[in-house]
Amino acid sequence: TIAEIVVADLRRRGRRVELLDGDEVREHLSKGLGFSKEDRDENIRRIGWVASVLARNGVVAVTAAISPYRAGRDEVRGWIDNFVEIHVATTLDECEARDVKGLYRKARAGELKNFTGIDSPYEAPASPELRVDTSQLSAEAAAASAASRADGRGRGHGRGGSAQASWRWPAAAPSTASRAKSWGS
Repeated sequence: TIAEIVVADLRRRGRRVELLDGDEVREHLSKGLGFSKEDRDENIRRIGWVASVLARNGVVAVTAAISPYRAGRDEVRGWIDNFVEIHVATTLDECEARDVKGLYRKARAGELKNFTGIDSPYEAPASPELRVDTSQLSAEAAAASAASRADGRGRGHGRGGSAQASWRWPAAAPSTASRAKSWGS
């Protein structure tokens, strides 16, 4: 939800923008990858490569995927001018309460392996450009902060950029959350 609001806001501001949603990327670009550390890193590299191509062509790429490992996010940061990392901070309890797909319940029951926050780590960004706490802000307020930060970073450079939201699944909204999430929805 936050990423969708950010995209709509940036479009209203006249920006060329695309959303790379974690669920959609897993379905179309990363099909066959699992949730091991290696597969998660590869998924983030693929998303990052697409975001870098969009940014190079003047399009703001908003990414929404779980990217639990700091090194993967930092690698992609090096590929994109005007990179903006937005950490959507959400407690594990809040993630579980918002879990409309029942994935946390399955992970706790041992039915899902390598699940971020349960039996697989989440490494919060050390110094994101913006951190929003969803226990303190509505999705709309968080998105407004994110859109302003992303828009201000890309203006006047003649280039696109990438707004990467780093989430704990399911971030601010189960509708756009994916098990492959932490890179931007």
